[in-house]
Amino acid sequence: QIPKDPRQRWLRELTALSQQLQQVHPNVLAKILKERTVYQNEEIVVIDKPYGLPVHGGPGIKNCIADVLPILAKMLENMKADPLHLCHRLDKETTGVMVLARSKEAAEKIRLLFKTRQVEKIYWAVVLGDPDPVEGVVEIPIVEKEVQSHQSHYKMTLAPNYRLCPEDGKVVRIRRNRSAESAVTRYRRLAAASACSLLELQPITGVKHQIRVHLAYGLGCPILGDHKYSHWSKLAPQKLPELTLRRLKLEQSKARHLPLHLHAHRLCLPLGQPLDFVCKPPLFFQKTLRKLELDIPKD
Repeated sequence: QIPKDPRQRWLRELTALSQQLQQVHPNVLAKILKERTVYQNEEIVVIDKPYGLPVHGGPGIKNCIADVLPILAKMLENMKADPLHLCHRLDKETTGVMVLARSKEAAEKIRLLFKTRQVEKIYWAVVLGDPDPVEGVVEIPIVEKEVQSHQSHYKMTLAPNYRLCPEDGKVVRIRRNRSAESAVTRYRRLAAASACSLLELQPITGVKHQIRVHLAYGLGCPILGDHKYSHWSKLAPQKLPELTLRRLKLEQSKARHLPLHLHAHRLCLPLGQPLDFVCKPPLFFQKTLRKLELDIPKD
C-alpha cells in the first residue's frame, strides 16, 4: 500500500532502503548486480554498488557482495566461470563505482594500484553546513578509539600531530599516536543551499571511514545521514537544521531514517591505458539534491 501523502511516501522509501537487499535471495542479488554492471573486459568487472549492501559478511548480515561473486561470475560469463575477486571496499552505506577482478592475478595488480595511491577516486557527499574554506585539504591522522558512554562503542577519530598552545595561540607539535594512520582528503564545494553543501572529495589515502571522519571532525560538516559521526559521545540520530528539515519535508524525530549521502562518483584506474568510470548518484541522493535545491554540476 503506497501512501498518498508525498511526505509519507518519501519516508517509506528512505526506511526501506537499508532493508531491501537483505531480504532477497542470493541469486536475485547477483542478478541486481549484473544489471548494475557498468563495464567489463577480460580482466575486470565494474559495478554501480547499491545502497545498504555490505561488501563482506558479519553478524546479522544475510547478504553481502563477497558471497554472491561466484553466482555473478556465472551470470556474466557462463556456467564454468571462476568467481570474481574483490579489489577494494566501500562501506555498506556508500554507493557507486566498485571494481571486481576476474582473476587472482588481476585482483592483486589492482589492489597494489590502490595501495600505492595510483587510483584516482572522486566521491560526492551532501554535508550539513558549509566548509570553511570552501576548498582545501584535510591532512589529519586517524585512529580507532573506544567511546566511553552509556553505550560504549568504537569509532574512528582524529589524532592530530599539532595543537594550539593556550598561552600564545601558537601551533605546537605533539607526540604522534603510534597506532594512528596518516589520512589525507582533498575537498571542494560544488553547491550550497538549505544549510547544506554538495562536496566533491578525493581521498588520497584509504583509511577506514576517512571521508566521514575528516568531514565531521576536521571540517565540522558531517555527511547528511551519518548518524555515527554526527556526535562524538553518543549513538543518536543526526540533529538537522530547521531549514534542512523543512526542505526535506521531514520531522526531526524521523531524521534517523535518512541514509548516508556518500557516493563513489568516479574512479580512474591506470590499467595499461587509464580507464575512467563514472556512476550517477542513486535516486534517493538525486531527490535529496532537488529537495535541498543543490544543483548538480554538469560534467
